[in-house]
Amino acid sequence: MRRFMKWIGGLTLLALIAGAVVFFGFLPPYIEAGRNSVIDHDPYEVSGQAVSLHEILIVGDLHADPLLWSRDLTERGTRGQVDIPRLIEGNVALQVFTAVTKSPAGQNYEVNSAETFDNITLLAIGQLWPLRTWDSLKERAVYQAEKLHQFESASDGRLKVVKTRADLDAVLAARAAGLPVVGGILGIEGAHALEGDLNNLDTLFDAGHRVFGLHHFFDNELGGSLHGFGDTGLTEFGRQVVMELEQRPVVIDLAHSSPQVAREVIEMTNVPLIVSHGGLHGFCPVKRNYPDDLMQAIASTGGVVGMGYWADVTCGDITPAGIAKMIKAAVETVGEDHVSLGSDYDGSVETAFDTSELAALTSALLDQGLSETQVRKVMGENMVRVFRQQLD
Repeated sequence: MRRFMKWIGGLTLLALIAGAVVFFGFLPPYIEAGRNSVIDHDPYEVSGQAVSLHEILIVGDLHADPLLWSRDLTERGTRGQVDIPRLIEGNVALQVFTAVTKSPAGQNYEVNSAETFDNITLLAIGQLWPLRTWDSLKERAVYQAEKLHQFESASDGRLKVVKTRADLDAVLAARAAGLPVVGGILGIEGAHALEGDLNNLDTLFDAGHRVFGLHHFFDNELGGSLHGFGDTGLTEFGRQVVMELEQRPVVIDLAHSSPQVAREVIEMTNVPLIVSHGGLHGFCPVKRNYPDDLMQAIASTGGVVGMGYWADVTCGDITPAGIAKMIKAAVETVGEDHVSLGSDYDGSVETAFDTSELAALTSALLDQGLSETQVRKVMGENMVRVFRQQLD
């Protein structure tokens, strides 16, 4: 019997070890590969005019989530949609890297509860993030900022974390001199990472975050989410946070906030506001896309709206041609000075091209009849204007 029990114990230990190997070693990359896929496609046609123009563009993207995943962004990946080599191949000058800190189980665009199981907790454990991140949203935001700084150190000069206007100008000057460098700007996707404490704003700012999204997929201490329970506005704490952010050299992001929150932020601030990633309601009439008049109000602050690359905001066509059609509609609706790119790469979305293929989007925009001046603005100049104004 003793020998039999030892045998059972040995099998149990082996099963536990095998389970751990699968959970920690194979499951996170498997999940990422399925969540952030690029549709198989033949190479997109890029006109000679587009090739010449794309080579001299300042290209910027307001939103991507690769810091959530267990990849070395200094290496060209075999999964996902964005990393430093592919950003350089796509001639991207500026990329906002956003920290996702909480995501409710059963996440959807209609209504979510903040009390449901949090998927990021399981992901943090499965990817062996530091223990401090397992039960702290603030520490998850800090850790993802630390990851980008580590990638910067290991990038051989190909990545520069941008925190100030001087950093931004240095990246653009280096690129104008022909150096292959990408400026990385840190942000948070939802100010629940403050954990209800305004003092934590200093911690996140000191970690390097310069884009502050107020909400994600659920109502939080600041007020209502676009995907929460009712179109509720800002709480008193939310108003305190917004007033503090307005005084800092940061950009306020309204993506995922309720329309009422967006209207209240517009009314109480005097800074350019952004919607980092989404679509145009008049082009694709879904809840995820703000009404056109609200987008116009955001544009009137001097801000920009980032157009995403996934089917839920485009109502189907996610090829470069399809994204270009939506961008053209956005230019016609909010003006050529207020439209930018907001891919949502690596944000659990399927796309039809990764960041290395952005010349195809330039070509598609020209095919849609946008002028070279308009293409320059949409592809990056509008984004640069906002950040140059807001950073100190």
